[in-house]
Amino acid sequence: MKTFFILCALVVAVSARPDGFYTDKYDNVNLDEILSNKRLLGPYIKCALDQGKCAPDAKELKSHIKEALENYCAKCTKAQQDGTRRVIGHLINNEPESWKLLTAKYDKDGRYVAKYETELRTIA
Repeated sequence: MKTFFILCALVVAVSARPDGFYTDKYDNVNLDEILSNKRLLGPYIKCALDQGKCAPDAKELKSHIKEALENYCAKCTKAQQDGTRRVIGHLINNEPESWKLLTAKYDKDGRYVAKYETELRTIA
């Protein structure tokens, strides 16, 4: 949600392109750098949770989290799909409290969590 969805986020970048996909403007973001540094990751999580200010890319990303979760990132580019899986996998495996908060906000009924958790529990 990819971000968590921030992260689904991060990756799911922003506004829809005319061809029905999200913009690829942020497809080259260095996810390894962000995911390995809590100082960089934290603001994205806080933005997604409405607990902090949002940078422009995070704000646009946040606007697509729910839709990306619901349609399994159907409007994502290949890079965004891969990045979303990495981000969600990282959150599940390394940031369980943030994952829990994000899923409570974006998947209150738990319809999508099981799908992602089962598949991504071991992806780092």
